[in-house]
Amino acid sequence: MSESRPPLPPFTAETAVKKARMAEDAWNSRDPARVALAYTIDSRWRNRAEFLQGRDAIQTFLTRKWGRERDYRLIKEVWAFRDNRIAVRFAYEWHDDSGSWFRSYGNENWEFDEHGLMRLRIASINDLPILEADRKYHWPLGRRPDDHPSLSELGL
Repeated sequence: MSESRPPLPPFTAETAVKKARMAEDAWNSRDPARVALAYTIDSRWRNRAEFLQGRDAIQTFLTRKWGRERDYRLIKEVWAFRDNRIAVRFAYEWHDDSGSWFRSYGNENWEFDEHGLMRLRIASINDLPILEADRKYHWPLGRRPDDHPSLSELGL
């Protein structure tokens, strides 16, 4: 029996937003095993200049990522959708082990299988050094509160 991760394609405006929020919530958990379950067993990724394939590689990558990117907080926003594809833009804030803060901006293109699992993720990301005083994300680690402003509302 195949795994299923609703909402399933083809996406509507409502289901694309729901899918993006589910991804945001999973990534804000910073739990590599939980996040990896949203992808097909043989999912392919390009993350910046790194190419990955498969859940094990994804989980290893995320473990390394969140070991380096501390106090990670992310917001995603749907940019476009069609059939089994969703494009999102995102920004996340984090600091390194020396206490230097960054806001990372990016775009992701997602392609899903018929079971709602992501089989392709293409991410382009740029890091902007920021002062701690310039941070915009102050919620407790974990899920972004429902009443927290979106990227657009924050002017990002």
